[in-house]
Amino acid sequence: MHRDIYPKGRIDRRNKKQMRLRNVTGSREAIAKSDYVIHNPQECQGKWHEIFGNDNPVRIEIGMGKGRFITELARQNPDVNYVGIEKFSSVLIRGVQKQEEDPLLNLYFIRMDAEEITSVFGTGEVDRIYLNFSDPWPKDRHAKRRLPSREFLRRYGEILIPEGVVEFKTDNSDLFQFALEELEPAGWKILQMTKDLHNDMQMMQGNVLTEYEERFSSKGNPIYKYIVTR
Repeated sequence: MHRDIYPKGRIDRRNKKQMRLRNVTGSREAIAKSDYVIHNPQECQGKWHEIFGNDNPVRIEIGMGKGRFITELARQNPDVNYVGIEKFSSVLIRGVQKQEEDPLLNLYFIRMDAEEITSVFGTGEVDRIYLNFSDPWPKDRHAKRRLPSREFLRRYGEILIPEGVVEFKTDNSDLFQFALEELEPAGWKILQMTKDLHNDMQMMQGNVLTEYEERFSSKGNPIYKYIVTR
């Protein structure tokens, strides 16, 4: 059974910030006009190599926020294709603006809810999924909405190649513990795991900071991370 991941009365401040970010004047219109946003993503299922024009691996970030993480990954790895997914126009627009200022040919964005990923990516079409500082959805009744939940792990398993992996980072110890508890029932196993990423030399190799990660680690908060596969 899923459980609340916060004691009664405790709030995640990021939820309040997200509420403030949900309305940015003109963001939806600008996104609708951008060539770097896939506007009919369901039509792309099974066609991502065709869309990118190559057979390079496809990797996705779910809940990309302002796009710092996935944009930097795309810049560092031109032989890998990336798709950033974000449901809030108000933050997605920041990533779109960066892409329009300095375009990367191996990066596209989608504005959609993560629940739709199996209608956008075909079986075995993705080789890696990134989840960074995901919304904890602290109430028990919302547990299925948490991106590392067993419900979402099932969806990830449908679109990943057999040896594909999910990488999850968070500063939220309760959410991380929840994520660990979801793995075995969902049939997933841990490849690597740390409860203090920035002091783990092995797992820090090649680490790309997100906006949240930089902020919280600068305050001395530990960052939790796992890499899992089926």
